[in-house]
Order: sequence, then structure tokens, then C-alpha cells
Amino acid sequence: MKVIFQTDVRGQGKKGEMKEVSDGYARNYLLPRKLAVEANTDNLNAFKLKEKAKAAQIAKEKAQAEENARRLQGVVVKISAKAGSAGKLFGAVTSKEISDALKEQFDIDIEKNKIVQAEPIKNYGSYEVKCKLGHEVSAVIHVMVVEAK
Repeated sequence: MKVIFQTDVRGQGKKGEMKEVSDGYARNYLLPRKLAVEANTDNLNAFKLKEKAKAAQIAKEKAQAEENARRLQGVVVKISAKAGSAGKLFGAVTSKEISDALKEQFDIDIEKNKIVQAEPIKNYGSYEVKCKLGHEVSAVIHVMVVEAK
């Protein structure tokens, strides 16, 4: 019997794979546990539609990531922070603060977990922070930390 696997089954197949298995194994184990469905025309068409929708969603997300990377070029985010007399900040500039400043100043919405800081920003000055936007697309955010007035 030909089946389409709904989840990964060790030793048999991976999710989305169509494979020939014995009738008893399919009827008694795979189908009752909803690990697979029979490979009839309805199920094949539904599977192809899901795959097509998934591919379209991935393409949309990649296009959005590339658009954000393009918009981040040449952008300098200014963040004001309080510091002591030596110019050392009270605390550090976090990725959440950078994300919020991007949203407020340039209307670019990037999640805080996509901003990667090699080390915390603890002084005034200019910094470059990497941003992994997903789908192998990354960009650099230029951050300028200035004194709060």
C-alpha cells in the first residue's frame, strides 16, 4: 500500500514522503495513529497544495528579509543613554532598545532576537551590529550611542 507520511517515522520515512509499505503495517500501525495517510488522489492533491502554499510562504518571508536588508543600508540608529563621568553607560544598550529605536526612527520592524551583538554596548560611540534576518539574509545596523540630555 502506498502511503504519505504525516510525521517522521524512524526506519520508514520522513514527513511528506510517499512510500510503499506493507498493507498490514499501514492498516494496523500507521493509519490508526495518524502517522500516515493512504496515497489516494484526494490526499495527493491536498499534499501538493500544502507544499505549494509552504513554498509561497517561504518565498514571501525571504522577499521581506531582503527588503529589510535593503532598507537597513545606510541607516544610522541614534540611541541616547545616561552615563557616568567616565563615559561608561549605566547598564548596556540591548537588542530590544535597538529594535525599538529602529521601529520608532525608521519604521523598520525587526525582532530583537534577530539582532546579534558580539559584546554588549557599554560606552558612547558608533557601533556596527549584525542582524540575521532569516533565509540566509543578514545585514549590518549602524548604531550611534549619544549622551542623554
